[in-house]
Order: sequence, then C-alpha cells, then structure tokens
Amino acid sequence: MKLDKIQPSQLYISKDKLASVMKNFEALEPKQMEPIPVKKLGEDIIFTDGHTRAFAAYLRGFSDVMVCWEGEELDWDEYEICVKWCKDEGIRTVADLKNRVVSWSKYTVLWLQRCKKMQKKLRSKKGQGNKSASF
Repeated sequence: MKLDKIQPSQLYISKDKLASVMKNFEALEPKQMEPIPVKKLGEDIIFTDGHTRAFAAYLRGFSDVMVCWEGEELDWDEYEICVKWCKDEGIRTVADLKNRVVSWSKYTVLWLQRCKKMQKKLRSKKGQGNKSASF
C-alpha cells in the first residue's frame, strides 16, 4: 500500500526506537518488511501499529509498504481520538512525523502519558454511560 495513503494514529516517534529499527532496514527491500497492521476507520485507512517501521521505510525512500488488516478487536474509540489528534496537528501521512522524532523521555511525556490520560478519561466516561468526552 502507498505510505502516503495511510493515516497515522500516533503523534510522535521515539528517536531511540527509530535508531534500532533503522539498523534492521539497512539491507531490506520493501517486500522483505514485516507487514504493518492497518484498519479502515471511517473514511481513512489508519496505522494501528508499526509507525516507527513505516517512518523508517519513508526515510529509506520506500513509497509502498506491505500491510495486513488488523484482526484484533481493539478500542476503536481510542483510535478515533488519536486520529483526530493527528489530523488536528496536521499529521496526515507518516512523512508528517519528520519533525516529531523525540527522545524516549520526551516520547513518554508527550505521547504515552497523553494516551494514558485519554484512556483513563474514556474509561470513566464509558463507565458513566456518557460518550461525549472531549479530548
């Protein structure tokens, strides 16, 4: 699938994880990559995982990546929120993450803690039977 046709659902990339992934990409061709999981969410095809591998592929100049359809039953409310965050911040393709590669400590604060707060708030709203949470 074309990389520029897949909507990210993550706002940041860990610099440390990217460095590790890039080492594995040195001799890879696009067909040799492990497929990246995607899912249709509304009108978009989104990454459900594999953002770092997709970004590494972009950096290597790949325009296409192997994908597989996400088979797990995930919390799609969370993904909708994450995709909205991405769109609100102008993240429409994996290339848009180029200025969002951050240290692990920043990644933890900027992304992981943000997601944990959202998940906690969403669980609380669902427990109350109110789905009109604002994030």
